[in-house]
Amino acid sequence: MNMLKLGWKYLMVKPWNTGLNILLLALGLSIITVLILIQDQFENKMNRDAAGIDLVVGAKGSPLQLVLSSVYHIDFPTGNIPLDEAGKLSANRLIKNTIPMGLGDNYQGYRIVGTNHDYLELYGTEFASGQAWRQPFDVVLGSVVAERLELEVGDTFVGSHGIAAASHEHDEHPYKVVGVLGSGGNVVDQLILTSIESVWYSHDDEHDHEKMEQEVATTGLPEITADETREITTLLVQYRNPIAAVQLPRMVNSRTSLQAASPSFEISRLFELLGVGISLIRGLALVIVSIAALGIFIALYNSLKERKYDLAVMRAIGASKGQLFFLIILEGLMLTSMGALFGILIGHFFLFILVMFNEQGVMSGLTASVFLRREWWIVVYALIVGVLASLIPAWNAYRTDIATQLTK
Repeated sequence: MNMLKLGWKYLMVKPWNTGLNILLLALGLSIITVLILIQDQFENKMNRDAAGIDLVVGAKGSPLQLVLSSVYHIDFPTGNIPLDEAGKLSANRLIKNTIPMGLGDNYQGYRIVGTNHDYLELYGTEFASGQAWRQPFDVVLGSVVAERLELEVGDTFVGSHGIAAASHEHDEHPYKVVGVLGSGGNVVDQLILTSIESVWYSHDDEHDHEKMEQEVATTGLPEITADETREITTLLVQYRNPIAAVQLPRMVNSRTSLQAASPSFEISRLFELLGVGISLIRGLALVIVSIAALGIFIALYNSLKERKYDLAVMRAIGASKGQLFFLIILEGLMLTSMGALFGILIGHFFLFILVMFNEQGVMSGLTASVFLRREWWIVVYALIVGVLASLIPAWNAYRTDIATQLTK
């Protein structure tokens, strides 16, 4: 007796009822799948992008906003800070290295970031073509930017003021692509990198063509003349020793007009805040799964009442009580295994849609093509649900009385 084939035939007697139970279970499990994928990849992405950055120094405001805008480039900057103050801080004996950043411009929604070559070394970037910038308005493109905007070495474009795509264009100074980076799986893939001087000169009212032909600073802070007053947006700081982690943030926040924020601390706080919402969504998914389990139980229980004569005949022709018990359990497992399979597929597809419509936002860099080991627990959980939902109907099938049913 082929139990698998027999169980499938019984499920297909009422295909709409079977399909509804599978769909309901799949929806609940798909929500859990999406949460697992986003949580795992998002945490890994955030930790990877912040690697090597001990402290972020910028204008007073929200420390979380400062970290999000400077490290992850997913928020608006808190403001600018004077270059001379940044220089004094960089000379502190507790600091190993600082990387200046100038933010505020974009090209078709992708942020133009003014910095130096230390930023490339921080993320261990490699060039797919071209080289790093040497003069003002030379730019290096992240791999995603180059691919989606179809730009290559030698092309030019005009940047726009502000973070949003629709903003005033700096027509006077087109940028020239001198390099394209290979894919690194980090935040640099989504950026357009240039020098701090390029950011300055694009916003100047008067344009000094001699300066635009000079080489820019490739490390440290840019040099300016005594009569110049320049600003940068933030400093990415690397500590010289562990003592700096204790003394430097307090010193910056209390003795200067600047603000210091620790990426690790702020992101931990962000995950803690997001954890409440994730728990609520996960709770909703578990409720949907519980409703699906109840539906499977009702379907099997009602089906059992209609099949008592069939089960009695099966017993009469030689089927054991254990085989009938196993048949009902198998039907529950078949329903939940299909629900788990479709739930995982729906979850991956839903994440694919989210990433596709959020290419430049917080979801950028996530992928729906990865399969995590934790997803196997979704299958295990679904099978447990199937067993529990079919236990009572299976026990009733086990207790089927041949004489009574055949007499009826």
